[in-house]
Amino acid sequence: MKTQIKHKLLPTSSAGSLPKPSWLAQPEALWSPWKLFGQELIDGKKDALRISLHEQQQAGVDIVSDGEQTRQHFVTTFIEHLSGVDFEKRKTVKIRDRYEASVPTVVSNVSRPKAVFVEDAKLLRAQTEQPIKWALPGPMTMIDTLYDEHYQSRKALAWEFAKILNQEAKELEAAGVDIIQFDEPAFNVFFDDVNEWGIACLERAIEGLKCETAVHICYGYGIKANTDWKKTLGTEWRQYEEVFPKLKSSNIDIISLECHNSHVPLELLSLIRGKKVMVGAIDVANNAIETPEEVAETLREALKYVDADKLYPCTNCGMAPLSREVAQAKLHALSAGAQIIRNELASI
Repeated sequence: MKTQIKHKLLPTSSAGSLPKPSWLAQPEALWSPWKLFGQELIDGKKDALRISLHEQQQAGVDIVSDGEQTRQHFVTTFIEHLSGVDFEKRKTVKIRDRYEASVPTVVSNVSRPKAVFVEDAKLLRAQTEQPIKWALPGPMTMIDTLYDEHYQSRKALAWEFAKILNQEAKELEAAGVDIIQFDEPAFNVFFDDVNEWGIACLERAIEGLKCETAVHICYGYGIKANTDWKKTLGTEWRQYEEVFPKLKSSNIDIISLECHNSHVPLELLSLIRGKKVMVGAIDVANNAIETPEEVAETLREALKYVDADKLYPCTNCGMAPLSREVAQAKLHALSAGAQIIRNELASI
């Protein structure tokens, strides 16, 4: 039986990462190395988590997160804690068919010797009574960030990761996490695999969970490789059309997607009517601060295809590459824009 969280109307949240303090890691950069070491790093990560929570609360965010303050990368930090992956043995692969990267190698059966993020989640839970969301990498995006010389089957490796993610998710739920989100940008690329086994892997990852579950599918951080790719997609981005029909019939509760300043036709949301939808109303690929009215307009358009009680205003993607000031201003705009729509709905 699913646990039903009582949310306010149009509860706001961030899709994922938020900028780290400059004393912890190099600002405005992805995969930035830590500036602290040993116990100082452990303590610094905890302090950064508390600061990130405070900044979300100051911005009026309703569903808060850790801002991914304790991890360098949304995928690799989880994989670092697993056995069967050799980080010294590196190969160059093409990530999401877009850009090349040096990645670790799967050399034997993968497993999870111990919990990865559970202590961090307990710390976050102890700081607030608000609903909290925790992001994990999805199975398909995990396999796309590795070189596999052991399983030699994308499906087989993804299935093993799904079982590991399920172990972690159950412990996060027990720690008090209200929404567990799986980040699957790979769902916007490998459509045949998504429909043949990707969604099934995702359902294995959420098996037995009573908390709410979400899948986040976006067009990526605002880095050059992603923005260059977007320029090749034409005037309409219809990638969601390939996976939404099967996602609608899946056991996932919430679908998180990119809307603002994208070329996604919002009528595609009709393909998942009935699902809860985290509507990306904040562009993370530039430093321009949205006005509350711009946010509200994106939400108004989405409400043509999503029932108000199922619409969760959100950012398009994580905001780690932005400055803290810009990210904070964007979160304030998100909250203010959502309030405009709440007021409009209340007056009907």
